[in-house]
Amino acid sequence: MANAEKKRDPDKRLTGVVVPVGALRGKGSLGVGEFPDLADFAVLCKKMGLGLIQILPVNDSGYESAPYWSLTAFALHPVYLRIEDLEEFKHPLPGLREKIAGYGAQFDKETRFPFQRICRAKMEILREIYDVHKGDIAKKAAAGGLAQWIGKNPWVKEYAVYRRFKELNGERSWKQWDNHRQVTAATIETLWQDEKLRGGHLFWAWLQEALDTQFRRAARAVADLGLILMGDIPILMNDDSVDVWAHPEYFHLDLSAGAPPDMYSPGGQNWGFPVYNWQALAGDNYEWWQNRLAAAGKHYGAYRIDHVLGFFRIWASSIRDLSGSSMMGRFIPYAPVTQKDLKDLGFDKGRVRWVSRPHVPTGEVWEYIRNNWGGDHSEDDVAAEAGRVFSAALDRIGDEELWLFKDTIGGEKDIDALGLHPAARDYLIEAWHNRIFLEYEKGHFSPLWFYRDSRAYASLSDGEKRQLETLLEKRKAESEKVWEEQGKKLLMALCASSSMLPCAEDLGAVPDCVPRVLGALKILGLRVVRWFRDWDREDQPYVALEDYPELTICTPAVHDSSTVREWWEREANQEQFSGFIGVPSLPRVYNPGTAKVILSKIASARSRFRVFQIQDLLHLSNRWYAPDPASERINVPGTYNEFNWTYRLPAPIEEIGQDADFIKAVEELCQVKPVEPAPKKK
Repeated sequence: MANAEKKRDPDKRLTGVVVPVGALRGKGSLGVGEFPDLADFAVLCKKMGLGLIQILPVNDSGYESAPYWSLTAFALHPVYLRIEDLEEFKHPLPGLREKIAGYGAQFDKETRFPFQRICRAKMEILREIYDVHKGDIAKKAAAGGLAQWIGKNPWVKEYAVYRRFKELNGERSWKQWDNHRQVTAATIETLWQDEKLRGGHLFWAWLQEALDTQFRRAARAVADLGLILMGDIPILMNDDSVDVWAHPEYFHLDLSAGAPPDMYSPGGQNWGFPVYNWQALAGDNYEWWQNRLAAAGKHYGAYRIDHVLGFFRIWASSIRDLSGSSMMGRFIPYAPVTQKDLKDLGFDKGRVRWVSRPHVPTGEVWEYIRNNWGGDHSEDDVAAEAGRVFSAALDRIGDEELWLFKDTIGGEKDIDALGLHPAARDYLIEAWHNRIFLEYEKGHFSPLWFYRDSRAYASLSDGEKRQLETLLEKRKAESEKVWEEQGKKLLMALCASSSMLPCAEDLGAVPDCVPRVLGALKILGLRVVRWFRDWDREDQPYVALEDYPELTICTPAVHDSSTVREWWEREANQEQFSGFIGVPSLPRVYNPGTAKVILSKIASARSRFRVFQIQDLLHLSNRWYAPDPASERINVPGTYNEFNWTYRLPAPIEEIGQDADFIKAVEELCQVKPVEPAPKKK
């Protein structure tokens, strides 16, 4: 237990680097970083004085490059496998080395690695190797090392069956499969044992055993050098994943997780991930989560919990809402407003309907369509489209010039599916949001994020508004207690099940209970310098580096942000930041001197770990500057393309390790002492 406690709360301050495994370029890698490259990279990190290597998720995401869109909580991605290190490669097929060399020459020309092309090339080669050796592999699965590995990793059975059927269904989501959309543990075991399917399943189990072997070997090499390897564990699971397919009881499949509206996403975020059924997970003593951490613990000494806020509360929308919006979302859990609460406010049945269901005025439909039609149109066109709106989506309230949405409309997707003119569609979706409350269960209400902008709220008297706000503040305070209790309970269960050092990504609109719980459990939070500011003050000053909590990780950039170089040249208020770090004469164009000053100042934060993206460290040397700083980003949120998640080092690890200026600059960065807090005034 002493060792576990030491891992959880090390006294030594560390400087670390964040690098996606795929970004590494090694002497033996095939177009993309592979697990063995981590060992070589660790040697370079040790030489420079770095004490921690943080990587992004490495779970199997299929042909999708986004690592947070994983198909599995347990299985590793085959793209990180070094083919030439396989036991079966000792006697390669004729021409196989030449084929690998050909692919390597092709992929190494790319500035960013072509994820899908590399995946397909590797899978083609791995299939060839497996087909030749499948007899021997089957024997090992029956009574050899592979059988023992499967016994210790029982999750691989459901993963292999899922992966095989996904392949047979053209990589479609399991919800679109021709068969086996609903399974039980017994069904999966029967499919696993089916002799006709056995060979297809064993291919995936064989790959996972090889990946686990290579990753564990690399992780051991990192640990032997005295470095901590930190993994990344996304809290949420892809809807199209083996875990949701095989264990639907652990998820609320009618809900989709996301984030509420903010300055960056005024419509909110809807990620498409199902929400956990924590009650069902608790009934199994969180066994699924414990197994997940046990699998990660084979490789990591520390782990980052992505979106830790989700353990306290999650912003959820109905799956009937559009993927780009969470305007109709609500916090789960939440102390609801009840029918009795509204009755106590003096709201009769009609007024409850008024505040919880959108009321659409007849003339407003016509006016919106007329003013937003675009292009040439006649009054007859407007009349015809308005008629379609009323007949397809709305029911009139008696003889009033007011309409309610039909009972068949349950979300934005239902409106979108009506096939109306874009102006009519946009109006109806906007009208759908126009209410104070969402009645998500009969007699249970949650306020919408922008409820104060609604027609119903504007119609309330000043006294009614005060009463309503008082009620909502009371429910918010009650919800805070629920969030704190749930977050503490869940995170305690996680911490107790693993000796890895837990770290948390606690960005966003964080309730007060979150830092309290993280501090009590000694879980390191995250502080991104450019965003760690006093946002309530007029000039929104940066928080002083000496005021950073010790139990945090300080970083100037993350995988979803620009690099420090791009931020400095294109986004930052240079004068304000220069004043903050006390160096008023920094050049406007980023160079190694600027990098040294900025990164050194950040390294003086009082946080336990100071972690830098590999791109930001490379800018300490003149040799590694890309012509366009935007090309060095890892991901641009809100975009979907071949650029995202495919960053790779500008040169092989061995070549970078020969840059004496770079080595020296990072060494000096690692030696920066924490800034002392200012003496308190008496």
